[in-house]
Amino acid sequence: MKLSTKSRYGTRLMAELANHYKKGPVSVGEISRRQDISVKYLEQLIIPLKKAGLIKSTRGPKGGYSLTKSPDEITIGEIVEILEGGVEFSKCLRDPGRCERTKSCATRRVWEEATEAVYEKLNSVTLSALVKDIMHAQGEEAFLPSRCS
Repeated sequence: MKLSTKSRYGTRLMAELANHYKKGPVSVGEISRRQDISVKYLEQLIIPLKKAGLIKSTRGPKGGYSLTKSPDEITIGEIVEILEGGVEFSKCLRDPGRCERTKSCATRRVWEEATEAVYEKLNSVTLSALVKDIMHAQGEEAFLPSRCS
């Protein structure tokens, strides 16, 4: 299983906003430059995050984007859920009617448990904890562009 760039880049976007929490809005251009993600793609990611109430925009010369709540209250699982519409190892987990073997499938329980384990981990990591880990691991260069996506 591989998360799409929506989740990976969206998490980096949210980490940037968490790093600037209570310091004022951050322009999409600045996030683009610092994270090496196109402005156009960031704007696509911002739409569902804003619609879900995690991001707000501020207009004007010092405008940009900021978090609507503390980074302690936002989990990576929440971001992934918004941007991916969920993560699952098998389509039958969300829609059991899609497969006629749902009740007798020998592997369905494994995929169900694996999905639960992934979400348990993603929901246990807050943006605040992620930013602290990044800063600890990378020091001052923590929020400079990286080639890891």
